[in-house]
Parts: sequence; structure tokens; C-alpha cells
Amino acid sequence: MSDISGSQSEQRIPGSNKNKHKRREERRNFVQQQRGIAMPFLGQDWRSPGWSWIKTEDGWKPFEFFGANSKEFQLEELDNENKENLYAENVCEVAAKKRKKDYVNNNTKSQFLYKDRWIYVQKESTRERHGYCTLGEAFNRLDFSSAIQDVRRFNYVVKLLHLIAKSQLTSLSGAAQKNYFNVLEKIVRKALDDHQNPRLIKALLQDLSSVLGTLIREVGKSVLVGNINIWLCRLETIHNWQQQLNNLQIPKRMSNGMTLSDLPLHMQNNILYKFSDACDIINLGQATPTLHMLSEDRQLWKKLCQFHFAEKQFCRHLIMSEKGHVDWKLMFFTLQKYYPKKEQYGDTLHFCRHCSILFWKDRHVALLFKDSGHPCTANDPDSCLTPVSPQHFIDLFKF
Repeated sequence: MSDISGSQSEQRIPGSNKNKHKRREERRNFVQQQRGIAMPFLGQDWRSPGWSWIKTEDGWKPFEFFGANSKEFQLEELDNENKENLYAENVCEVAAKKRKKDYVNNNTKSQFLYKDRWIYVQKESTRERHGYCTLGEAFNRLDFSSAIQDVRRFNYVVKLLHLIAKSQLTSLSGAAQKNYFNVLEKIVRKALDDHQNPRLIKALLQDLSSVLGTLIREVGKSVLVGNINIWLCRLETIHNWQQQLNNLQIPKRMSNGMTLSDLPLHMQNNILYKFSDACDIINLGQATPTLHMLSEDRQLWKKLCQFHFAEKQFCRHLIMSEKGHVDWKLMFFTLQKYYPKKEQYGDTLHFCRHCSILFWKDRHVALLFKDSGHPCTANDPDSCLTPVSPQHFIDLFKF
């Protein structure tokens, strides 16, 4: 048995040595073939040319294509098929494309890619869904860029951007912050072109400018996404917008038809009673002496106080005039210092309590096709809908 086992082992050794030598030769040939093949690695910083790696017997070694001795090193290490020139051109082309792509991404004026009509508001992980929906994701996906083109939704979007600027700007992601300023720019351009709602935009830019100034001076890189120079440029852009709005002059439109002053007094008075903003009433009252007289009506300001505040609120701050009557106009401006005014919008976002979906509701589509605006599974979708105010929109994503 020992002779047989010994003879078998002697027969196996030569074959195994041949296989070993063959594998070594294959590896040696492979290494020699791979010597001149460099593998690129481009860093995240577009300003750097990146590193190139070449495989040697000692392992992978980096070298720079654009260094002082890179050309000599390439001639020594690479083969004679002029692959280094072709490869260097490819690397330069890739780096140039990457710089161009980053430049476009940093300077683009378009909105974020998503333009959804509805999103699912998820606050916890389940078996079916993992993760949760954030304020930045909701702002990116819902189509706010098209909403500002609708007169009914314009004030709603402006108010939402105002609240985000005051408290939630630093909680947005980098893409959401970029989308925020893109939507803001469209709002400013619309106000400059249409000469409508400049006062709301001025208040928004004023608060946003003060918040950004505080963040840049006191907080800086700890909460702001991106380079600090980007935020300085954005702050400078906001100052330019403020200057343009301050210099905005609404041209007088010559009309040969009937004007507001030609209407009867009771019709002009009814128009004033439709206003819910005190500043609009005061501004309209400065147009003509007749409108000024109508804008000082005590009953008008009483209706305005009753619309915005509860009776318990304005009963605590009764202000009497010299004649012994309640000064409703002075009461209104006193009450707004202590209590929030009632918000009124032509159209808002809606939230379905049954599906936990936040969506824009198109009234025309709802009337024509009986579409609720989202894929609702409830028997009566309208009974599950709740209008979402700008503050409620932010509160939905507070965890």
C-alpha cells in the first residue's frame, strides 16, 4: 500500500508543478498587459483634475496627468501605442464635462424635477413603506412653481415662503433650498412684471434678508448647506430685488371708459366692504376724497374687527373716542399686535385624512370629471378633506 501511495504522489507532483507554472505565467502576462492601463478617479471637487492610477508589480500607484513630470513618467511607464495621449484626452474631456455639469447645476434657474399634484405624507416606517416625508421633499415635489401663476394660490405660496424663511429655512435640504430661491425669483419677477402684490413681496424679502444676515454672521457653515459664498451671493441678490421693488412705479393706464370714481357711492362702499386687508382699505382711501371719506367709516372697521378677531378679544381692548364711541379703526391696529389675523386665501392645499395625502385640488377638473385630486379610496372623498393653511403645512412635517 505504501508503494502504491508513493507512486501516486510522485505522479501527481509533476502535473501540479506544471499547473502552478502555468498560472504564474498567466498572472505575469496579465500584469504586463495591465501595466499601461491607467484607471481614473475624479474627485467631488470640479476644480481638481483628479488622480490617475497605474498598476505596477508593487501595486497601484497614483500619478498626476497635469504634473510637472507627468509626461516623462507616462513615456517610461506606458507602452508604445500612444495610449497615454488618447487616455489623457479622455480624462480632460470627462473633467470638462463634469465642470460644465456642476456649473449648470449651480446656476440653473429651473425648478426641481418633480411636479406632482399630490404626495403621501409619511411620518413613520411601516412594513409597506420605509422612511418618512420631510418638509423639503414636500416643497420639492408639489408644484409650487405653477401655483404662483394662479391668482387664487399666489398669496398662499407667498405666505408659505414667508413662514419657511422665518423658522424652517435651515431645515431644508440643499435641493429644497435651491428650489426655494428659484420659486422666490419667479415670484419677484411676476410682481415686477404684473405690478401686483409688491407689498407682500417686500415684507417677505425683508424678513428673509434679516434671517440670512443673522445666519451668515453668527451661525455660518454649521447650518447652511453649501459654500458660504453662495449664500452671500443670494443675500446680495435679495438686496437687488428689494431695490427694484422700491423703485417700482406703476404706470397710469389711460382709459376712456368708466372708472371707480364714476360708480355710485353705495357701490364704492360695497367694494370697500369686500376687502379683508386694512392696508388695502387705507391705500384705496388715498385715491380720491370720496373714497377717503368712505374708508373712515366706523361700521367698515367694525366689520373688519369682527372678521379677524373674536368678540372676547376686542372686548378686552375697547378704545373709546372723544365722542364716547368705540374707535374701531384704532382698535383694529391695536388688536393685531396681540392676536393673529384671520387668513383668507382663494385656494389652498388640501389634506385627505383617510389617505394621508397632501394635494392641490383643481376645481375645474373636480366639476367636470368628479376627480378629487388624488387616488382616494374613501366612499365619500369630500368628507375627508381638510384645507391646509401655510402654518398647518409646516406643522405636518414636525416630528
